[in-house]
Order: sequence, then C-alpha cells, then structure tokens
Amino acid sequence: MDVLVLLGSFALLCAIGVPVAYSLGLAAIAGALYVDIPLEAVMLKISDGTDDFSLLAIPFFVLAGAIMAEGGMAVRLINLAKVFIGFLRGGLALVNVLASTMFGCISGSSVADTASIGSVMIPQMVKAGYPRVFATNVTICGSVQALLIPPSHNAVIYSLATGGTVSIAHLFLAGVFPGLLFGLSVIGLVLLLSHRRHFPKAEAVPFSQIGRIVIDALWGLVTIIIIMGGILSGVFTATESAAVACVYAFLVTFLVYRDYKWRDLPRLVHRVVKTVAMVMMLIGFSVAFGYMMTIMQVPAKAAAFFLGISSDKYVFLMMVNVLLLALGTFMDLAPMLLICTPIFLPIIKTFGIDPVHFGMIMILNLGIGLITPPVGSTLFVGCAVGKVSMEQVVKELWPFYTAMCIALLMVTYIPAISLWLPNLVFR
Repeated sequence: MDVLVLLGSFALLCAIGVPVAYSLGLAAIAGALYVDIPLEAVMLKISDGTDDFSLLAIPFFVLAGAIMAEGGMAVRLINLAKVFIGFLRGGLALVNVLASTMFGCISGSSVADTASIGSVMIPQMVKAGYPRVFATNVTICGSVQALLIPPSHNAVIYSLATGGTVSIAHLFLAGVFPGLLFGLSVIGLVLLLSHRRHFPKAEAVPFSQIGRIVIDALWGLVTIIIIMGGILSGVFTATESAAVACVYAFLVTFLVYRDYKWRDLPRLVHRVVKTVAMVMMLIGFSVAFGYMMTIMQVPAKAAAFFLGISSDKYVFLMMVNVLLLALGTFMDLAPMLLICTPIFLPIIKTFGIDPVHFGMIMILNLGIGLITPPVGSTLFVGCAVGKVSMEQVVKELWPFYTAMCIALLMVTYIPAISLWLPNLVFR
C-alpha cells in the first residue's frame, strides 16, 4: 500500500497538470506522511540532492550551448556540412543531419539543436523543393544525437542518478559511437527516401570558399577539443571543462563571430537561469522521491518482478526498451532518468549489465520519446519552427522510427558500441 501511495500520488498529480518536479516533491511528502517518516528527512534529502559539485557542469554546459546556439555557430556548421555532402542527392537533408551531429557536440540538447539548426535548414529545404513535413522530421530526428554525443548534460544527470558510481568521463566517451550510429541510421533513411522521391541535388560549394568556411567553423569546434581533451588528459574535471568551455564560447561569440549583440546577453542569461533552476529543482525533488522509493523497497520489488518474468538478460533488455519507449511518450527525459535509474540499477547488476552501457540504452530510449506524441518537447519545438501541425509530422514519422529503433536495438544488444571507446581510453 505504501508504494501505491507514493506512485499513485505522483501519477495523480501529473495527470491533473502539476509540473513533474513539484509532483515528485509532493509525492515524496505524501509517502513520508503515510509511512510516518519525519518531513525533515525529506527536506534534507532535497537539500543533499543539489549539494554536489559535479552538478555545476549542468549550468556551464547549458550556458555554453546557448551562447554558441545564438551566436551564429549553427549557420557556420551548416556551411561546413555543405562542403562535405551538400552536393549529393537529398544533400540539404543530409547537411541537416550532419550539422545536427556537429552542433550536438556543442549544445548537448536536442531542443536547442532543433531550434538552431531547424530555423536555418527548414526554410532552405522548403525553398529547394523539399516537403515541409519531411524537412521538419529530418530536423527533429537528427537532433536526438545531441543527447548522446558529449557534452551531454543528460549523461551528468544519469551519473548523479547512479549515486556518482558511474564516471561522467566514461559516459561522455560511451556516447560517441551510439550517437554516430544513430546519425548514420537517419542518414541512411534520408538517402533512401531522397532517391525514391527524387529530391534535388544542391550545388557544390566553390573551392575558393572552402578554406574560409572551414576556418570559420573551426572556432566553434574547438569547444569539443576543450571539453573532451581537457577531461581525457586529466587537465580538467568534467565540471572544470564545462566552465572553461563556457568562457571560450563567450569569447568566440562576442570577440570573433560578433553576430550576437551585447544588449541581448541579459535575456539569454535569464533563459539559461530559468532552465537550470527547473533542472535543479527536478534533481532535488527526485532525490527525495528516490529516497522514499528506497525506504519502500521499490527497487527490490521491481527486481523480483522482472526476475520472475525471465532470468535472461536479453529478454530483460527488450522489456526495458518497450517500457522506456512507452514511458518516454508521457514524461521528459531528465525526470525519467532520475526516477528509473535507481529502480533499474540493482537489476542490471544482477544481470551483469554494465551501468555505462545501460545509461546509453536509457538515454537513447528516452530521447526517442522526445519526438513521440503526446508529450515530446523536441517534437513540439520542431513543429513550431517548421510551421506544421503535430498530426502532419507524426503521420510521416514512421520510417524514421524504424531507422531509430534499428539503431536502438544495435546499441542495446552490442555493448561494444558503447563500451569499446571508454574501455580503450581508461583500461
């Protein structure tokens, strides 16, 4: 009955429209009152949840991504992508995906990726003769890579949800190949559809302009070297690399590119502060919610439930995929990571599944949920940027879901895709 009170009150609060963060906190309080635990214990858990040095990486990564997103980086990366693949059939669609891959290495956010790349690429694709719905679908599906490719602040959240037992650096490296595989699956589908539907070819970039385009884009791509190079060399921690990347992004945007006005900076910082405040509140309340789940032995009961169905880890992983894909359609990625990770962590240890590998499975599953109705934040942003209805988009998303699910199954059942790079670097 205690588990029903905790989970039931959370589901009820979400159903009546209470924000997820507040629903988690109020459900934790309801559970504490039911099992007669002092509310001071819940409040202390909320405080402890946000009192972690590694959490500073989140505001720094968000701010660096926001500065680069609005400072002209998206346009420069699109121009760079045109150099490599813009001349192929369906070239603009391929440029869209490749630009999303590169921009994901800077923003770490699918929503920011969709808004920045989509606002430039969707009008260009429509003007070139691509259907508006197709252009929108390519944009939102390509943006999911940003959740896996470092610097992913969702990897930081997953590390926190594991109690800090999983290294952020390991997770960053683990996301490289799954992110690239996901992008290749979308590119493969785009190539197939482009030839079937006879989408146009774009003109090749003049050779005389290639040098300028590459140099212009490299200023922003150095951010990736700062983040990953600093962490892997041991010069920076993940948090320190985020801070340095933030300073570098600021200098490049305002002193090199100069596309962004100083007078607009306060509005940008205000938006970032709002985003970070919501994330931190979510983390604090989710820690309290997780504490109550532990008190009520929810992880142990969940483990017994799954083991009662099957003792085969491959069957378990398939059940997890189905469950997360379903849950991801109703809730955002961050709260699902914070809620589900403490439940699944003891189970994956029983099955001998590497928590780094499992983190990639969770993030990719829930990332697909961001472009799935009825509650897909990236889907909503893409529809707004593309000026199409959600119904129009969803009708033509099925081929993309097929490609994405193939990538998901490969990441799920071939652990080396996630683990080879971190094992190589940290062996």
